[in-house]
Amino acid sequence: MLSKTLTSATYGIDAYLVEVETHVEKQIPGFIIVGLPDNAVRESRERVIAAIKNSNIKFPLKKFTINLAPADIKKEGSSFDLAIAIGILAAEEIVSDKFLSDSVFLGELSLDGTLRHIKGALPIAVESKKKGIKRIILPKESANEAAIVDGIDVYGFENLTEVISFLNEDSNPEKTFTNKDELFSAINNYHLDFSDVKGQENVKRALEVAAAGAHNILMIGPPGSGKTMLAKRLPSILPPLTFDEALETTKIHSIAGILPKHKAIITERPFRSPHHTVSDAALVGGGSFPKPGAVSFAHFGVLFLDELPEFKKNVLEVLRQPLEDARVTVSRSKLSLEFPANFMLAAAMNPCPCGFYTDPNKECTCAPPQIQRYMAKISGPLLDRIDIHIEVPAVKYKELSSKSFGEKSEDIRKRVISARQVQLERFKEYKNVFNNGDMGSKEVRTFCKLDEQGEELLKMAMTKLGLSARAYDRILKVSRTIADLEHSENILPQHISEAIQYRSLDRELWKH
Repeated sequence: MLSKTLTSATYGIDAYLVEVETHVEKQIPGFIIVGLPDNAVRESRERVIAAIKNSNIKFPLKKFTINLAPADIKKEGSSFDLAIAIGILAAEEIVSDKFLSDSVFLGELSLDGTLRHIKGALPIAVESKKKGIKRIILPKESANEAAIVDGIDVYGFENLTEVISFLNEDSNPEKTFTNKDELFSAINNYHLDFSDVKGQENVKRALEVAAAGAHNILMIGPPGSGKTMLAKRLPSILPPLTFDEALETTKIHSIAGILPKHKAIITERPFRSPHHTVSDAALVGGGSFPKPGAVSFAHFGVLFLDELPEFKKNVLEVLRQPLEDARVTVSRSKLSLEFPANFMLAAAMNPCPCGFYTDPNKECTCAPPQIQRYMAKISGPLLDRIDIHIEVPAVKYKELSSKSFGEKSEDIRKRVISARQVQLERFKEYKNVFNNGDMGSKEVRTFCKLDEQGEELLKMAMTKLGLSARAYDRILKVSRTIADLEHSENILPQHISEAIQYRSLDRELWKH
């Protein structure tokens, strides 16, 4: 006897359908799985046999050959269990084959026949719909995630017995329905708010500018000045996720298995803060069978690198490509995978090893060569990709003890959204340019034209402050964003003078 069932597996952040062919013959009992299975798939033999027996079904003493097609792609994970079990039961005519050709079966089986949560339910549902599949049968825990995709019936079950009952039409379970409007009603529900931060008005302004133009930002200041506190609140002033952005972000989290079980979709912008001991593979993705890294988990959100010079040099250098291309390509001898990584970089650092170089109240104990070595850990090409450098001074007692609250994140966010709308309209004819931070030198020349007064001011700043050549384009890009925040068509001298203030590391102060 031969039966065919459908399941699915993930490849990068996409999915592909897998056909499970089950051949049964009366020979010495055996159970073979072919089609490049990994250890988790090979072990499904034991799980499937025990699950069928514990579902009060007698397991036939025959030889079973299971083929997972296409046979040239490595199969990983335990989500094939249900499809294999149903394939065996269909070959033995214990279940009806009526629904098999247009259904995808997913789920890990416990020894008692219970279905366990799986990774990648969302990308699998997207792919199944593309291929014209009518229904997905999977564990109840994962059903809400798959049900986000319209146009496909999703059925969530607790155990193998319920699936058999459904296939034999002995029961009529309800389809899983996910209310997207309800999910998105809780959007931007951040428990951290800018109003919690005392003082640091200039830094809040810099973060607003960074959010409005999607500029990368570096904060420099002594320990305890509030750099981390401010960075953690950055997602709360970013525009809300669109449905397509939420879908793509959820895909990545789902494949990695880090999507919370109670969450069907991610509705808030991600915030990732890896420790400075992180490896380059953990940051950008990798492994023998590549998995996404922290930069992909921060997709459409914020990647925060605290204590930037403490990161290994090779780890920081691998950030160059994702910052430039908004994607990561991981190549291995047998395959090459691409992960999206369109994130906003926020970084923080001390001005020197002891941390007090710019603090007027505490004496710095570092020698100039030490400071130079410390600053040299951040390479020029990486700094090239950071538009805004802002100094974060130590907070005065008067500000700390103040009872007044600062501006709420919600109010700042409204201004940011308004500026982003202006940019979307400006770049609608341009491919891969959506905001000022994405502009190349060609777009800068087109959209960042200065009047005579502005030119003179920038020339003077470049000469007097000893700004580097790399600062020129960055100042123009940031001044364009400041003009957008004020709904100004032209870049005015006051916009340029503010943008000049956001180039701390290019000044002579830092060149020992």
